[in-house]
Amino acid sequence: MTRSDPLEKLQKCLEAVRSRTDFRPRAALVLGSGLGAFADEINAVAAVDYADIPEFPRSTVQGHRGRFVFGEIGGTPTVVMQGSVHYYEGYGVSDVVLPIRLMGLLGAETLILTNASGGINPLFSAGDLCLIDDHILYGVPSPLIGANIDALGTRFPDMSAVYDADLRAKTLDIASRLDIPLQRGVYIQTSGPQFETPSEIRAFGALGADIVGMSTAVEAVAARHMGLRVLGVSCVSNKAAGLNAEPLTHEEVQAAADKCAPRFKSLLRAVIGEL
Repeated sequence: MTRSDPLEKLQKCLEAVRSRTDFRPRAALVLGSGLGAFADEINAVAAVDYADIPEFPRSTVQGHRGRFVFGEIGGTPTVVMQGSVHYYEGYGVSDVVLPIRLMGLLGAETLILTNASGGINPLFSAGDLCLIDDHILYGVPSPLIGANIDALGTRFPDMSAVYDADLRAKTLDIASRLDIPLQRGVYIQTSGPQFETPSEIRAFGALGADIVGMSTAVEAVAARHMGLRVLGVSCVSNKAAGLNAEPLTHEEVQAAADKCAPRFKSLLRAVIGEL
C-alpha cells in the first residue's frame, strides 16, 4: 500500500457524497445502539447510503441502518452517522475511522460519539447515561498506525485532552437544566465481539475504567488527530461481567439502550442546538 492510498480513498468517498449533496455540517453525530431512530426525527435535507459510497465500510450489526443523514438539529447543521462500523466486524482500524475522517472533510468541527456500554463502576446501574471524561484503548490498534496522512494532522498528536472540556461542562449544565442524571467516567474500548470475562472487568477497574465497550476510542483518536472537538456520551446498558448474576446478551444491551433513548435524545438535541 502506498502512502497516498488512505487519502485517495477518502477523497473518493468525499467526491461520492458531494455528488449527492453540498450540505456542509458544523457538527457530526455517531449514533450508537438504541439511537438509530434519532436520525429519522431530524429535519433532514439529504441522506446517503453507505452502499452508494465506493470502498466505504458497511455496518453488519443488527439495528444499524447504514447511512449518513444531513439536516439541522436545533438550528445546527449536522451530519448523522446512522449505523457505525466496528473493529470486530473484520475491518482494519483505518476503515473503522474512515467515516469520522470523511465527516471532518465534509466540514464538521465537532464530533459527538454515543454508544452502549457495560458498567464497571459499581455505582453505575443499567439505564444510566455517562459522560466520557477520558478513555483507555485496550487490545485495539491505534488508527494512526502507518504512514501519517499529513493533510489531516501531525504525526504525533497530543491526546492529553481528547474529550473537550468546554463541551463536557456545557453538557453537564444542560443535563442539570433538563433534570437528566448524568454520570461521569473513563471509558475503555476492547476489540470484542465477545463480552469481557469477570477477570478482565476486575483488571479494567484497576486500570481506572468505569465503563467498557467495543467502539468510540479509536474514533475519538482519529477526530482529535484532525483537530475536531470531541464529546462522548454512553448509555450504560448493563452491569459488566462478574457484577451481574445473569449472562450478558446483545438483546439485553439493545433493550436497555432502547430504554435510555428518550433521555439520550433530549440531551443530544439540546447539546447540538447550543453548539
